[in-house]
Amino acid sequence: MDEIRSAFARQGLFRATDERVLGGVATGIGRRVGLSPWPARWLFVILLMVIPGSQLLIYPVLWILMPEEQYVGGPWSQGQPPHH
Repeated sequence: MDEIRSAFARQGLFRATDERVLGGVATGIGRRVGLSPWPARWLFVILLMVIPGSQLLIYPVLWILMPEEQYVGGPWSQGQPPHH
């Protein structure tokens, strides 16, 4: 599982520790693509509604696999966005 978390970290995908509602997955994805938290959440929810049954699987899997900002000690843990 550490390999998967490292792969997410190399791609700049981290679960947010601030401005999160549940696990920080949508906020983390939004930050990676340059969106603020609420538009990212809405787009994530819309996407999950388009793919039937996915909301029961995708979010929890990402919650487990995406590293939290402090877990990695990457640029987000110091409050700076990752470089794209």
